[in-house]
Amino acid sequence: MTEEIRPFTCHVSDEVLADLKDRLARTRWPDQLPDAGWDYGTEMGFLQSLCGYWRDHFDWRAAEARFNAFPQFMTEIGGEQLHFYHIRSPEPDALPLIITHGYPGTVAEFLDIFGPLSNPASHGGNPRDAFHVIAPSIPGYGFSGPTRHKGFNLEKAADVNLRLMELLGYDRYIAQGGDWGSGISSAMAAKAPERLIALHLNFIVGFPPDPANPLAGLNDKERALVEWKANYDLHEHGYRIIQSTKPQSLAYGMTDSPAGLAAWVVEKFKTWSDCSDDIESSYTKDQLLENIMLYWVTGTINSAMRLYYEGGPGRENAGLIQNITVPTGHAFFPAEIRPTPRLWADQIYKNIVRWTEMPKGGHFAAFEQPVAFIDELRTFARDFR
Repeated sequence: MTEEIRPFTCHVSDEVLADLKDRLARTRWPDQLPDAGWDYGTEMGFLQSLCGYWRDHFDWRAAEARFNAFPQFMTEIGGEQLHFYHIRSPEPDALPLIITHGYPGTVAEFLDIFGPLSNPASHGGNPRDAFHVIAPSIPGYGFSGPTRHKGFNLEKAADVNLRLMELLGYDRYIAQGGDWGSGISSAMAAKAPERLIALHLNFIVGFPPDPANPLAGLNDKERALVEWKANYDLHEHGYRIIQSTKPQSLAYGMTDSPAGLAAWVVEKFKTWSDCSDDIESSYTKDQLLENIMLYWVTGTINSAMRLYYEGGPGRENAGLIQNITVPTGHAFFPAEIRPTPRLWADQIYKNIVRWTEMPKGGHFAAFEQPVAFIDELRTFARDFR
């Protein structure tokens, strides 16, 4: 394989779908304590309902049509396969935008924003807000996976994105991301600031100016966020530890059992979203399953989790994301799992030009609150057109 760009169409064989239904029908369920709810992990009643819908009602061919409604491509960069969307706007002055997903999401998060971003006039918007949209599947995720080499980390993912934009002929562009996509987009800004017009993040990191007194300079609301985050890390950080140390052991069960895969992924969407105890107030079953299916049909949950291993203790690029001078905007969604005070973010992002507190939403911002996400991104980008 080379860096030749080839059109791609999503299609899964009938045999793969039949095998999936068979596995779902033969799920061996664990016990669950009375009144446990979601306290111990994914609640069994919800998972049984989701898997029953997956087996009997979910229409993958309709999902394929949604995936194939926008132009997709494949190439190889740095020895790794890369799947990506490239949606050229009909507007001649559209801004190039590369948007990168995170874990345990996929490009399925962006299906409802591709149209409004690339062709706002046809979605009730202003044509002057148009973007040429590029949305890669991170190598190791979905149709970009699995990765083939040890050591594929955040820095290499940033290199892949930078090279992709070169291949597509874009010299200057905006980069956007949340979760891993935030880190990858930030690494792009650190490595090649001359190429980025601006950087927009719905997940931002930072550190206190005085580590010995981390709450110094924070207001009451920011102090409460820091304390909430510390409590969250204490009770919700186990997934990251095991994925950073022994992802292979975890992957056997999730690669063999669709119910196991769904349980692991759905629990994050429930916990990391602004949905209280009702995950279906934020996502439909079809949306959840479209995302899960990209892991199932490609067998990539293992390689997706490996990104945590390659960025784990002792292997992270500690000095990579620092002193970023590219103009930066941050949309803070209130249910974000790792909120960062502005003062802390200022220690890394030296040119924050917009900081917006959003009214509703969580970690998967474009997926959960597409209209608000689109409006915020359009507003931010107007200063760079």
